Amino acid sequence: MRLLKIRELAEEKAWTLKEISDHYGVINSTVRSYTRRLGMTIVDFTAIHRLVHTFDVTIEDLVEILEE
Repeated sequence: MRLLKIRELAEEKAWTLKEISDHYGVINSTVRSYTRRLGMTIVDFTAIHRLVHTFDVTIEDLVEILEE
């Protein structure tokens, strides 16, 4: 199962989800949906790429793989 750690990374930088979407070019509904979804099978790679650059982390830091 895959989980995006957007909320945790945003909290580390004291950013809101809205700030991420407004300032870094990721649609707000995409950011919100990625924080709620567990077991994601399909993602928008452009959004993931922007989030990785937004938080200055690797994809491995953004995506947490949970054992079932």
